[in-house]
Amino acid sequence: MADGPVALRRAGDLVWCTLERPPLNLLEPGIIRAVHDTFAALGADRSVRVAVLTGAGRAFTAGMDVTVLRDLDQAGATDLITRLHDAIDAVHRAPFPVIAAVNGACLGAGFELALACDLRVAAASAPLGLPEVRVGVPSVIQAALLPPLIGPGRAAELLLTGETVPAERALAWGLVNEVVPAERLPAAVEALAAKILAAGPEAVRLQKALIVRWRQTDPATAARDGIGAFTAAYATGEPREGMSAFLDRRAPRFRGGAR
Repeated sequence: MADGPVALRRAGDLVWCTLERPPLNLLEPGIIRAVHDTFAALGADRSVRVAVLTGAGRAFTAGMDVTVLRDLDQAGATDLITRLHDAIDAVHRAPFPVIAAVNGACLGAGFELALACDLRVAAASAPLGLPEVRVGVPSVIQAALLPPLIGPGRAAELLLTGETVPAERALAWGLVNEVVPAERLPAAVEALAAKILAAGPEAVRLQKALIVRWRQTDPATAARDGIGAFTAAYATGEPREGMSAFLDRRAPRFRGGAR
């Protein structure tokens, strides 16, 4: 499906979601709504096991359309940022892993959209950053993940200066998982997705749900949640198959996907 702000391409249990507002894929109400609705729909489809989020043109997304931001009043600002939060949260809480294929500039709300993904693979030429303070607003939503992710000092540097960092520095800081030449980005993302697809479908869904909960709870509650997930895995049959395959020195034959 390629007729809206978000184009979908299905490859088995993997879905590529491409922001289709090149060259910069600037975020405005229409594309924000499309991201929310796309991930809400995919989340209801248990055959989806991995999604990739990327951008058309030369950017992942360069952030919010400043012409939209400039003329907001306080009520309009509340409405817009709430809708943006809901869209980013739909990506963050997707019941399957989401990989950000950062093909180019990844800035502002676009960077927060990438942070909502579970894994990030970046083209070597891609700059990343949160320049909001340079146009008079703070960075919000997934920017809250930065201090635990990269430490308070580096987070403060990004948030208070609005400067971008190159992909290689983002890798060193732990903001992205891998950096590759731009022409190798699709292959690198597909290789990463293949590793996830080789695992137990239900185990991956249980693990993803835990990852989301762990970010929002204390260690004791997180441990109890983990006990519940471990127990739930044994209702799926995957542990027996996975461990039998390990002992038999063969590849596991999991059912073809969580359906």
